[in-house]
Parts: sequence; C-alpha cells; structure tokens
Amino acid sequence: MLVRDYMTPDPVSVSEDTPVLRAAELMKQKRVRRFPVTRNDQLIGIVTDRDLRSAAPSQVISFDAQERQLMPELHSLLSAMKVREVMSSHVITIGPEQTVVAAALLMLKHRLSGLPVVDSQGRLSGIITETDIFKVLVDLSGVHSGKTVLAFRLEDRPGSIREVADIIREHRARLASILTSYSPADEHFRRVYIRISDIPAQELAALEKALREKFDLLYVVDDSLGGS
Repeated sequence: MLVRDYMTPDPVSVSEDTPVLRAAELMKQKRVRRFPVTRNDQLIGIVTDRDLRSAAPSQVISFDAQERQLMPELHSLLSAMKVREVMSSHVITIGPEQTVVAAALLMLKHRLSGLPVVDSQGRLSGIITETDIFKVLVDLSGVHSGKTVLAFRLEDRPGSIREVADIIREHRARLASILTSYSPADEHFRRVYIRISDIPAQELAALEKALREKFDLLYVVDDSLGGS
C-alpha cells in the first residue's frame, strides 16, 4: 500500500510571508493542525497549530474579535509576524511511492501526527496523517467483510497457514483477511490473525472446535463493534 493511495493530495499550504494570524484563522477554518510552507511550489517548512499558539498567548489567537479588541497592541504586533518566523524548516517528509508502513515508522520515530509528501523534485504532492494510517489498518483488517477474528500460534513453516485456511473453508467460511507477526511469538513460531466472513453460530462453534483440535488457537473474538 503506497502513500499516494492514502494521502490527501494538493493540501492547503501557506507561504513563508503569510501573517501568523491569517495562518491561524485558515487553520481553524480548514480544521487541520498543520500547514506545509512552500516557496515556488517547493516545500521549505511546516507550521503547526502549536507553533502558531506559541507565538503569543492562546487567547490572542482564539479567532475571537472581542478578545482581540482587548489587546490591540499585541494583536498589532502579531499581525506583522510572518509564518517564516515560527515555522520549522527541518521537515521530515515521505515520497508518494513509498509504503504507508514507512510513513508510519517515521511518524512513530519522530513522534509526528502527519508528514508532507514530496516528489523527487521536492515539490509538495500531498500530506499523510495518522488518520490516514488508521484507514489503512481498517482496510487491511477486512473488518467490513466479517466480524469474527481467529488468532493462532502457528509453526513458522511452509503450509501452516494453508492448513488452517483449508479447515475454515471446509466450514463454509470465507477468509476476509490474514495478518501475521513474529512478535510476540516464540522462536520458530508466529502469530496469525484471520478474519472470516460471518457464518451461523452453530457452524462457527463447530469450526472453533475443529481448529482447537489441530492448532494452537489463542482466541476467537467477535468484533461486532468494528463491523457495524
């Protein structure tokens, strides 16, 4: 899954000469927490809501006209302040052809909630946020195709997943998704999480019994809330 498939293309950006107050107002209107800062379509920085609010007391950048009238001198000072004075010029970015997992790793490593997406020429292509990462997780889970999740501890050998899948199909269930991980499994084993299509309760009970007889079935979860 590539970043280009989940990013927001052509995001709203601001120039380095945009007044801080204007950027703050625009951020509230667009309901976002960050703006890429560009110069001739090239990404040169990023400004966040925290940067803007750190520029002055929060009550000044509250977008409330009445409060502004109470502090005319400070508001006048802020009106002259430009984004370039508060933005961060050291920007962590991701390319549109990189994977969403790479984006997630960068966000975790640098404790970021979003990344600008730039092409090979440094031009801004989009932005990907933690919300977009959540969408990927939901898509990978297959949650819209079934509510039952089966978790296994399987030997790490060829064919082990196919053996489980064959029994699931024998009980007339369809595989909606298969996710595997070597953490927190023991050496020579892996964790396997299989979501299946909905089947009658009696058939599901029979399937669970058959799986427990042949495999280390860790748990069966009814993920009804996610599938609603």
